[in-house]
Amino acid sequence: MSMSHGGDGGSQTPNQPPFQGSSVPQLNVLAQYIKDFSFENPNAPRSLTPAQQPTVNLQINVGAKPMAPNEFEVELKLEGKTESGGVLMFSFDLVFAGLFRILNVPQESINPLVMIECPRLLFPFAREIIASVVRAGGFPQFLIEPIDFVSLYRQRMEQLQASQTPPAA
Repeated sequence: MSMSHGGDGGSQTPNQPPFQGSSVPQLNVLAQYIKDFSFENPNAPRSLTPAQQPTVNLQINVGAKPMAPNEFEVELKLEGKTESGGVLMFSFDLVFAGLFRILNVPQESINPLVMIECPRLLFPFAREIIASVVRAGGFPQFLIEPIDFVSLYRQRMEQLQASQTPPAA
């Protein structure tokens, strides 16, 4: 995704300076990749026909680190397991990452951009990887519901603030 002006070939007024593309906020995906992945189907073929409605447990984490000036690696970690009657049907652990370049964004907006928009761009690809592997493991379609990365970010900020607040004397 790039938030830049493509120009429209001469719609400027005579007194208006040419558009300066260097000041436009930009978020560019430089790369995306599987960093780590595992899928386990330890009880097949018994697990392929569960006796009860399965329960699904899913955990989502987002991490980021600077790689170069204006470049960040963002990791979206999805861990899940499905059980039926206390028997593990399948489990997965995926770390899907991307390298992002961010230009012309105010410093106070960098962290929310990295922790909300970057994982939002990675999520559909991570979701498809998991869905494909679960299907290849012999199970019915498994689609992870869309994730509200704004709420995840707010929860994380609240947790950080709470951990930094000194206890009352």
